[in-house]
Amino acid sequence: MEYNTTRNHLIMREYGRHIQKMIEYLLTLEDKEKRQRNAHAVIELMGFLNPHLKNVEDFRHKLWDHLFLISDFKLEVASPYPIPTRETLRARPQPLRYPKRYPKFSHLGKNLEIVINKALAEENPDKRAGFANAVAYYMKLAYSNWHKEAVHDDAIQSELTNLTNGQLAFTNTPFVKSFQQENMRGRDNRDNRGNTFGNENRENRNYRKQKFQQRNNNNNNNRNDRNNDRGGNKFKKKRY
Repeated sequence: MEYNTTRNHLIMREYGRHIQKMIEYLLTLEDKEKRQRNAHAVIELMGFLNPHLKNVEDFRHKLWDHLFLISDFKLEVASPYPIPTRETLRARPQPLRYPKRYPKFSHLGKNLEIVINKALAEENPDKRAGFANAVAYYMKLAYSNWHKEAVHDDAIQSELTNLTNGQLAFTNTPFVKSFQQENMRGRDNRDNRGNTFGNENRENRNYRKQKFQQRNNNNNNNRNDRNNDRGGNKFKKKRY
């Protein structure tokens, strides 16, 4: 019996001991064509045992890199991808520099300053006022995320003045008025629609009630006629 203590080190556990033994068998083959054919078969088996690699970009490139890694970079086969080395495969990437942009107000961020610069470059006064109102709305939202109390428009305007050197000023009054007018118009439409539907439902109920009463009266009349006919037939003489 073969114990794990007597076996060599398992290089990549996700492929298992059998894949490693197959690759070790490839190292013993002297025929180049047979070794190349068996290497392709091992690659197919490695992809079948690890289907999650199919979701990775260039997964077959990764399989060939793992094949050379398990063979300790001693396998001599033709690869459709650049053959890696020990240094290139285990090299660490250079650390990325964290961007430091130093915004004037940290709770507002640097992206807001980019939007403000675009607003200042806008020549159309209507679009510039729209930019200013959008910036002020975002500033209120950011302030509410960082503070629990409500913020006044004067505080927002003072910060906006510091950011733009007094070049932008916001006013939400016309937008609030138009929004309120639209809400009132929609409420009136809903009320009128509700009154119309209520009158129509009332008329339908009255019509159904009249039809029901008329049907009951017809049924009662028919029932009385049948009873009268049945009572008159009792006194008729039988004819032979």
